[in-house]
Amino acid sequence: MRPAEPGDVEVIAELRAMVMRPDLERLGRFDEHRVRQRLRDAFTPQYTSVISADGLFAGCVTLRPAEDGRWLEHFYLAPHLQGRGLGSAVLRGLLSRTDADGVPVRLQVLQGSAARRLYERHGFTVETQDPIDVYMVRSPGADAAV
Repeated sequence: MRPAEPGDVEVIAELRAMVMRPDLERLGRFDEHRVRQRLRDAFTPQYTSVISADGLFAGCVTLRPAEDGRWLEHFYLAPHLQGRGLGSAVLRGLLSRTDADGVPVRLQVLQGSAARRLYERHGFTVETQDPIDVYMVRSPGADAAV
């Protein structure tokens, strides 16, 4: 992983559109422009890391300060790399840092997204939900199933 730079925003916006499209279409919420613009509007390179695999762009993740801990967002991996342990490895590294800081981590995942299982395996639990989103939290040192 390396720190993100402002110039990374477009490649990340494209990856977001590709990764989120199936879930957003299933929920009737996909908009070709909005899916990219929401990333551009929220992009914070100072809290974002770019993930590489075999020297190539593989994804990204943002871990930004929140009022009572950290907020995990924009965690996207190229589809051909999903399910191979890379996401778990990245998540373990991030969570070891937040555990050392003694802070909870929160995130939001779309209803029905396969990513929810990844987060649950790493100790996240549902805090609240609505018809579109599931809001999850992980306490410091929460037992993980992995």
